[in-house]
Amino acid sequence: MAERRRGAALEKALLDAAWDELAEHGYARFTIDAVVRRAGTSPPVLYRRWSDRDELVRAAIAHVLRESLLEVPDTGSLRDDLVSLMREIGTTRVRLITLVYGALAGYHRDVGEDLGELHDPAVTGRAEALDTIYDRAVRRGEIEPDRLTDRIKSLPFDLLRHEILLTFAPVPDAVIEEIVDTIFLPLVRPPGT
Repeated sequence: MAERRRGAALEKALLDAAWDELAEHGYARFTIDAVVRRAGTSPPVLYRRWSDRDELVRAAIAHVLRESLLEVPDTGSLRDDLVSLMREIGTTRVRLITLVYGALAGYHRDVGEDLGELHDPAVTGRAEALDTIYDRAVRRGEIEPDRLTDRIKSLPFDLLRHEILLTFAPVPDAVIEEIVDTIFLPLVRPPGT
């Protein structure tokens, strides 16, 4: 007899099942019944947590993004921290990124809503990682804090994601270095450096 799951363990099982369904069948063929079967539970259990299919899709995507966080590098330099983290994302997260954006496109097409909050690093747990990298660089005097708007902070990662979605392939080091060295760093460095 299977052990009965409760609380966080049950919620994780449901979100994992939802993500697996989404990744395997796409948004168009994503159903509550399939998630319930995959999770080995019942519809009332699922509906106590999420009111409908679209709410579950949003929760599953946010869940997988939180679960896929990478360790924040600490190389002693902003440039090397960014290159290291972007290299890891650009090689190990290509499939995840393409699946997430495929699901988001289907959701947007069918529901007409933007899932902009899933791009927000605070929603997916990525804000702390970015803040750690940038706070260390400010303390070392590598960047001017006044220049770090939210859009500028996310810029290197937005460009990396764009590259992944254009090619569906790992991102070459030369592209990552170009993003960091010629686009991002000139925007945030103190004048004259």
